[in-house]
Amino acid sequence: MLQIKKKPSVSKRIQSGTAASPGTQVIQRASLLMRLLASRNRGGLRLADVVKDSGLEHPTVHRILKGLMAEGLVMQDAGSRRYLLGPLVFELGLAAASQFNLPDIFRPSLQRIAERTGDTVFLTARSGNDSVCIDRREGSFPIKTFTLEVGARRPLGAGAGGLALLMLLPEQAVDQIVRANAARFGSYNNLTVPALLKALKRSRELGYALNDIHNTTGATTLGLPIVNRYGDPFASISIGAISSRMTDERQKELVSILRSEVRLIEKTLSEGTRP
Repeated sequence: MLQIKKKPSVSKRIQSGTAASPGTQVIQRASLLMRLLASRNRGGLRLADVVKDSGLEHPTVHRILKGLMAEGLVMQDAGSRRYLLGPLVFELGLAAASQFNLPDIFRPSLQRIAERTGDTVFLTARSGNDSVCIDRREGSFPIKTFTLEVGARRPLGAGAGGLALLMLLPEQAVDQIVRANAARFGSYNNLTVPALLKALKRSRELGYALNDIHNTTGATTLGLPIVNRYGDPFASISIGAISSRMTDERQKELVSILRSEVRLIEKTLSEGTRP
């Protein structure tokens, strides 16, 4: 089992100044706060929540958020006083979209999987210690399981897509990610570090990521990682359905469909795009 008290989290190292020189420390802290806001951008975060999740001091968080607001990277809801990502983030995302065409590469596979299974299919990409849903396709089955919206950000390990991204990582990397995200897991249906590690162990034994406990009640998701030409997992594809559809036998059928598409995608990537 992983030990999660060997060294401080990323946020603590940023706070103490050991992660970078003073010149880059502010950038790291601002980036940390924006990632936190991205993980809860639908409802926003209170100042107290940002302080707690970041591990930074209250005055530091307030000062950085104020600076980000002045640049349009963060905004504050006038009614709830909660902080959210600002309009400039959307504008920058549009400008960068043409350089990161993963949804275009994956779209045919996602569509085929949705058509063959009738379920909802999710494309997830790794972003540091987080996973981000970057595309979704709906199947024909009348009961949908929209466990993720496009743009939703979660700590790696929360959900089948995130579990899939952890499956192929070495233990040292998993240890670092889990420690950095430990304080955030509880927001996902009371997910704990031991429960996550147990789910990761089971997923590795099964050969595919399986999430049938945490996140959306009554839904089960399974997924597989996708590696680049260097063998690094950078994205994953997962299928979500109501739990009654996810029998052991059907899980095997779905994984077989996923494996076929993953092989096609990895072949495409090896011949061209370099994520």
